[in-house]
Amino acid sequence: MVESVGRIFLAVDLSSEARQALSRRVMEMAGGKGLPGRATPPRNWHMTLWFLGDLARDRFETMSHYLSETRLGGVFRCRFGELGSFPRARRASVLWVGVSRGSRSLSALAAGTKEAVAGAGIPLSERPFSPHLTLARIRPPQDVRALLESAPSAEVEMMVREVTVFRSHLGGGRPRYEALERIPLD
Repeated sequence: MVESVGRIFLAVDLSSEARQALSRRVMEMAGGKGLPGRATPPRNWHMTLWFLGDLARDRFETMSHYLSETRLGGVFRCRFGELGSFPRARRASVLWVGVSRGSRSLSALAAGTKEAVAGAGIPLSERPFSPHLTLARIRPPQDVRALLESAPSAEVEMMVREVTVFRSHLGGGRPRYEALERIPLD
């Protein structure tokens, strides 16, 4: 029987300072009201680079080796900006905050991690990477145009210093994310 390490994803975790500042700012952006839908708790906030799914231990170890050997680039500054939604504001199922500074560096980081993951033989989605942080999931979809038009920009900055390998634990309420490994940038 193949031993699994669980549901794995690669992400940029937020610094505690950025998490606290963004949490305050998101409340202001929402006009002091709660976000529509099911809000993601700030402790779970991260910017997903790639979702890898359920991985066997040997695949995970190979991927970990490739990640540690891949030059992922240098440390860079990231700034959170405007609110946005997927797939569109008139029928939003996801509310997010975008990146107004550092999006090219985040895209390059996603490309570098994709190369390492592909080297380990793990297939990835062909969906293009879009730098954002998910704030809420909205079921059923809602019209969030008024919120997006009225919300000020977040203007919260942080330094991106590492990629985090997370394991997600589902069931029994909200997901819980466990950091398994942190790969520092140059």
